Amino acid sequence: MNQVIEITVAANGATTVETKGFVGSECRRASQFIEAALGQREEEVLKAEFHHGVDAASQVRQAE
Repeated sequence: MNQVIEITVAANGATTVETKGFVGSECRRASQFIEAALGQREEEVLKAEFHHGVDAASQVRQAE
């Protein structure tokens, strides 16, 4: 699977950063600079793949 960082911006300005295709905590390292640029993190959801160490994925919602 390719490594992808998907950024979604809602009409109200809220952003979601989702990583796909990363192993373990690589997803956090890969998206760290984007999260820092977007501001304070509101919520983090770690998908099952994160804990299994295979094609980890996470989703982070930034504060509005």
